[in-house]
Amino acid sequence: MDLGFTEDELAFRDEVRAFFRAAVPADIREKLLAGAHPSKDDMVRWTRILAAKGWGVPHWPAEYGGTGWSPVKQYIYVEEMSQTPAPAPLPFGVNMVGPVIYTFGNEDQKKRFLPRILTLEDWWCQGFSEPGAGSDLASVKTRAVRDGDHYIVNGQKTWTTLAQFADWIFCLVRTDPAAKKQQGISFLLIDMRSCGITVRPIQTLDGGYEVNEVFFDDVRVPVENRVGEENRGWDYAKFLLGNERFNIAGVGISKERICRIMDLASRVRFGGERLIDQADFRKKVAAVEVRLKALEITQLRVLANESKRQKGTQDPASSILKIKGAEIQQATSELLMNVVGPYALPYQSEEDFERRNEPPIGPDWAATIAPAYFNMRKVSIYGGSDEIQKNIIAKVVLGL
Repeated sequence: MDLGFTEDELAFRDEVRAFFRAAVPADIREKLLAGAHPSKDDMVRWTRILAAKGWGVPHWPAEYGGTGWSPVKQYIYVEEMSQTPAPAPLPFGVNMVGPVIYTFGNEDQKKRFLPRILTLEDWWCQGFSEPGAGSDLASVKTRAVRDGDHYIVNGQKTWTTLAQFADWIFCLVRTDPAAKKQQGISFLLIDMRSCGITVRPIQTLDGGYEVNEVFFDDVRVPVENRVGEENRGWDYAKFLLGNERFNIAGVGISKERICRIMDLASRVRFGGERLIDQADFRKKVAAVEVRLKALEITQLRVLANESKRQKGTQDPASSILKIKGAEIQQATSELLMNVVGPYALPYQSEEDFERRNEPPIGPDWAATIAPAYFNMRKVSIYGGSDEIQKNIIAKVVLGL
């Protein structure tokens, strides 16, 4: 198996790299280089730049706006985007519900939703986890009871990322409580402006409000908003989660973070010596780089087998990518904490500084590092915890 890039793929990489360097707005790129999050307006602006170029959803089929690129070219595209850096398109639409709709949805759903995902006219969020159904996702209790041409939905979702911005939410709901857990679930698309929906923010360890609780109280959802067959939602969810786990690997993200680590370590001095000149620190960085190279080769092997998979299925090796990718992202966030040293303090708002009438401690670039470290603790949980991924590997890959 040849995992090296061809001349055509190398030329494509140069083209993509040149585009990103020229097209990413300077203010957005500066935010990302500083470790800050892009705003909703930033995301919409960048998504529409990609859509205008025809590169908004390169992995989608061509008839829905895709580019027709090979899996390897798609990989190069994502890697270059991460290393520019540029914002990744909103995953809930582009990588999650969009592929579910074009794979399992009807023609009306494809015409209605896919173009608006492409340009981020609709902001989507994910309604899977519940207070009693996280790693054991098949235990969802949110009910959807048929009432003529509608379902009446009652229940609660939690850890719903960016629901405060969302126009729509895709949800797993229980439509047959008498069936076995996995067999009584349906996949619904729900308008967040519907009567009976309440969004309540949850403050995370980094001090931000990235996730939310979402409550459904007698929410009426048209039956036409159900994707696929009733009680087959678990199959569609497994397909979606395979896509999510593959993307969580984050090879390009980790490469960009290592570049940032090395740049900052060449400037930071502790005891008169640059951090980059300390053998122990270089050893830590090298160990992470070796693991990252192994992850990259594994991801390329998965891509090389892409054409052999049946449509609508996912390679169980995506669970391996998810586990190792999460570990490496956490390791790079720890290295950044080594770089910032005594200035590794949680984020303090401008209001805090003004109230105390004193400037922030440490260099400006240090402010986002501790929050990012805390935020990265979640990567080994979302998209299916490491324990769940190991069960999948044992059963499907190893046949145990």
